Amino acid sequence: MKPWHSLAGKTIWVTGGAGYLGSAVTAALDAECARVVCCDLPGRAAALVRAQSLARTVPLDLDLQDAAGLPAALAPVFAAHGVPDGLVHLVAASSAGQRLETLSAEDFRQTCDLALTPTFVLCRLVAERMKARGSGSLVLFSSMYGLVAPDPRIYPDPLVPNPVDYGASKAALLQLSRYFAVHYGPAGVRCNCVTPGPFPRPEVQQQHPAFIRELDRKTALQRIGQRDEIVGPTLFLLTDSASYVTGHSLVVDGGWTSW
Repeated sequence: MKPWHSLAGKTIWVTGGAGYLGSAVTAALDAECARVVCCDLPGRAAALVRAQSLARTVPLDLDLQDAAGLPAALAPVFAAHGVPDGLVHLVAASSAGQRLETLSAEDFRQTCDLALTPTFVLCRLVAERMKARGSGSLVLFSSMYGLVAPDPRIYPDPLVPNPVDYGASKAALLQLSRYFAVHYGPAGVRCNCVTPGPFPRPEVQQQHPAFIRELDRKTALQRIGQRDEIVGPTLFLLTDSASYVTGHSLVVDGGWTSW
């Protein structure tokens, strides 16, 4: 890679780094970086490191939805690995399987508590340390459903439209990234969002082929995304190739939100 594209010598943290999209990002970063710290629920990051023989990735068990516990939990991570050059945050929450008309206020609030507040706490902890150094890149993960609502017509029973609490939390992440971009920009710290479109998990693809055909039809490219296609946009925002990009939502949706 050209020097201005390169992540060589950098340390990148990936939260939710052993998930469906996160694992593709972690593996790609492992090939490019000096060190990757992959944070996920107990055992998941270590299993990914073993399964893919990731030589530069340090697995870390961390509850990233515990906002109150994050400062104490991250203190030894900073001590062991220093301030990261970049953070990719993929952790999300939702009331999956629940319909808008029956969703309880408590379930809606819980998604906000698990998805938004911990993200705010995590990003501020990291950004404050990046600020002191004078550089860094935060990459949050939003969703096309933070931009548009799901089309109920493409969800045949027993499938349920993407839940409102998930979409609301992803829309909030877009605004959170703008606030962070403006606040920390003078210190040389950038904050952006990757905003994925339809990247259904393999089990959904296998079990609901008619639904996948509907997802295909909704995109300009007439197909769903393959998880490796999220890697390039994510790494771009981490590198100096994006040195003048901040407060931006990089939409990776095959054209879903173009019409």
